[in-house]
Amino acid sequence: MRQGKQGEILLVSSGDLRLSANQNCWAAQIEMERKLTVAIEQFGWKVKRAHPYNSTKKHGFIDSQRMGMDIFRNINPDQPLIVAESVWQYSHHVLAGLTTHRGPILTVANWSGQWPGLVGMLNLNGCLTKAAIPYSALWSEDFTDDFFSEGLQEWLSTGKISYDQSHVKSFALSKIPMSDDKIGRTFAKSLKERKVIMGVFDEGCMGMYNAIIPDELLHKTGFFKERLSQSALYAAMLKVTDVEAVAVLDWLLEKGMTFNWGTEEEIQLTKRQTLEQCKMYIAALRIADDFSCDTIGIQYQQGLKDLTVASDLVEGLLNNEDRPPVFSVDGKELYPKRALPHFNEVDECAGLDALVTYNLWKELGMTGENTLHDIRWGEYYKNDEVDGFVWLFLISGAAPPAHFIGGYAGASSDRQPAMYFRLGGGSLKGISKPGFVVWSRVYIMDNEIHCDLGVGEVVALPEAETKRRWEGTTPEWPIMHAILKGISRDQMMARHKANHIQVVYTNYEAGAHEACRIKAAALDELGLKVHFCGDVNLIKKRNSI
Repeated sequence: MRQGKQGEILLVSSGDLRLSANQNCWAAQIEMERKLTVAIEQFGWKVKRAHPYNSTKKHGFIDSQRMGMDIFRNINPDQPLIVAESVWQYSHHVLAGLTTHRGPILTVANWSGQWPGLVGMLNLNGCLTKAAIPYSALWSEDFTDDFFSEGLQEWLSTGKISYDQSHVKSFALSKIPMSDDKIGRTFAKSLKERKVIMGVFDEGCMGMYNAIIPDELLHKTGFFKERLSQSALYAAMLKVTDVEAVAVLDWLLEKGMTFNWGTEEEIQLTKRQTLEQCKMYIAALRIADDFSCDTIGIQYQQGLKDLTVASDLVEGLLNNEDRPPVFSVDGKELYPKRALPHFNEVDECAGLDALVTYNLWKELGMTGENTLHDIRWGEYYKNDEVDGFVWLFLISGAAPPAHFIGGYAGASSDRQPAMYFRLGGGSLKGISKPGFVVWSRVYIMDNEIHCDLGVGEVVALPEAETKRRWEGTTPEWPIMHAILKGISRDQMMARHKANHIQVVYTNYEAGAHEACRIKAAALDELGLKVHFCGDVNLIKKRNSI
């Protein structure tokens, strides 16, 4: 391994932009760094933290881009470096410094649902991949397991880690049935010829460099951005009448949706907050119609969070075909009987995927409501019905009710955590129904757009286990229990290039495999580099969709 000072490894920790989040997670970060340091020192190396604890802020995270740049100016660019994460972090806080770092880089996360370092590390890995910065990554519950120890030893010896990627197969090297290939390519050619407008309400949410598709790459797929402002969205909200907002809320109540209202604005969801979200829902559809958008993404963090309630209820409604009707000011129904696919946190990679998936699934005669989730955590689970590693996918509220057990009647809205959502607003919460899904992730690598995709199964867990998993993560948010076919925990973690994963249901298992093949052909036709991950049947079965 190339190094600066003999036997010394530098450690940095990228944090949130929001002070309350950094303070809340600091104790977990200290404990994570303690265990990590013990593990490293067992191999004869010393760990030096490259930036101190701030007694005024009461945390020791890098919490701004400028701070990160200044810290890296004092770091030997040839010294081994670890980015240790037990918190959601803004990747651009450290990305600038990492672009000029020549020594080996290792990103490390705690394997925890409560402390979202896992999510933060996956986002940073996606950013490093897009920026063509070499890195390795590790994760562990307690930093004593064999997988972690062996990987750490390899990195300390060679400056990099090799991973089992036997579950990945290039679409270009795969042979799928001609009929599937033709369906996918015919669909994609039509989409590309028509062209797509992607409405982007302020680009670059929470430092997610990996979530921005460069225009020159995006245009080759037939997608074009309409750059919109969140201030315009807020202004449009002010023009929505109370009567219109009440009509949306009444529609949801008639569907059986539950709103867990209280009276304390600072810590509880209130009816006023929900009605404000209904106004945002109407305003978003009106602006989308004004610009003929096929899909939209709202950033919310940062910007809107200082003006108005959370956007998450809005996002979940937009992703559902059966949703409250909205009319233009002159009385035209907007996007009738259709979803308006929404990419949460203005993740453009998810937006491209969402629109392709929604339209393709309709072409295949299936409902195409889809959403992204965070890959939050996972754990092996076994009972009489389930035996496997069950991932916990969770997102702040963009999941459509069509995904939930009971639909709207199984959905509720809870106040978003005050730590992140000062002005409140509710989620769109539910438990994802059992069934077979196609999962995917679009990402940037080697200055090209790639997509990994595979087949999974959403399983039902006992109520007590679901409650345990929810309470160990974020109980206000929608949840999905998923088994990814033919992929181990560590294979998935080593390969995935984002904190987000896209999911869409199919009618049954064989249909998931066929739809996965067709989608792969469509994305290949759009110019993406496509990779099958895990067990994807490449042979056609009769009447599968």
